[in-house]
Amino acid sequence: METPTAANLGRLERRPDLRLIAQLVSEGSTVLDLGCGEGDLMHLLVEEKRVVARGIEIAEEKVYRSIARGLSVLHGDLDEGLGDYPDKSFDYVVLSQTLQAVHRPLFVVREMLRVGRQGIVSLPNFGYWRVPFQLFFTGRMPKTAQLPYEWYDTPNIHLATVRDFHALCHAEGITIVQAIYLSNGHQVRVLPNLRCSIAVFVLEKGR
Repeated sequence: METPTAANLGRLERRPDLRLIAQLVSEGSTVLDLGCGEGDLMHLLVEEKRVVARGIEIAEEKVYRSIARGLSVLHGDLDEGLGDYPDKSFDYVVLSQTLQAVHRPLFVVREMLRVGRQGIVSLPNFGYWRVPFQLFFTGRMPKTAQLPYEWYDTPNIHLATVRDFHALCHAEGITIVQAIYLSNGHQVRVLPNLRCSIAVFVLEKGR
């Protein structure tokens, strides 16, 4: 397995949700990382938790980089489903800041909870106070650390608030086993819909 480079470590420093997800995953478990990018989370989980990790990524160059790191990653489009995987074939299926970039988010959530015993979702919170503040006072689409793109080149096409995601889970009969809210890498416990910039949810199919 490749030794982490400065670039890899830098990306992990900018993504506190990845460190948190790694803490939530059990030692020696099986993990499917959807939209795994260059495999930073997979590498972390393999090195620190000795998991059996698989990944799916749509960007071919990121697939190649992941494979070069010794990771098992397939090229695939999450919007087409996970038909190659039987029910409950992984202990965890992870969507780390990926859900907002797919065209069929509800379908993808259903699929992740079909093939995984638990799902772990992290997503930027569009209700974070800086977002409406920027929009109101500048009249332009907001940019934050979690939403750094210009409106015309953003990969994020389905933005939601913490409350929106809670409502989705309620409507779908999805159990939120755990919800953790972060701002600047620190946990937020009061008014998370307003004060957190990113949320991490541990999910199970309705029980």
